[in-house]
Amino acid sequence: MTQPTAPANEASQEALPRQHRHYTIGELARMFEVTPRTIRFYEQEGLLAPRREGQKRIYREKDRVRLKLTLRGKRLGFSLAEIREVVMMYDAMPDGNARQLWRLLEILADKRANLDRQLEDIRLMRMELDDVDHRAREVLRSLDQEGSLGQED
Repeated sequence: MTQPTAPANEASQEALPRQHRHYTIGELARMFEVTPRTIRFYEQEGLLAPRREGQKRIYREKDRVRLKLTLRGKRLGFSLAEIREVVMMYDAMPDGNARQLWRLLEILADKRANLDRQLEDIRLMRMELDDVDHRAREVLRSLDQEGSLGQED
């Protein structure tokens, strides 16, 4: 009885150093739990640049890392422009790594400040809602009392 084996291409991919591996759009989609359409969108936006073999897209390790950075950025609420900036710095090695990290820290600080402002806005809005709620209930109570006074006659 023979045991199933991995496809030759997959087995040979595992043996390659990571920087020499390549991926299909389906492999990346499964790896990152996104649709191929999402990957094509990021390609259209210039964040990924696969090699083409006819109609087939061949993604390199660099594309895999860029997709990972892009998806992480989206989860953190980064705009595509901010993601593109950080990803382009990733490409600008050797000093791109430090520059990328400093810029990432700046963007994170901006995001954090935005969240703090939004939290304060929410807190103030909640106080206003509570105040209007309180006044509306007081008016209803006074109307109930007036209504019950009128019925006593």
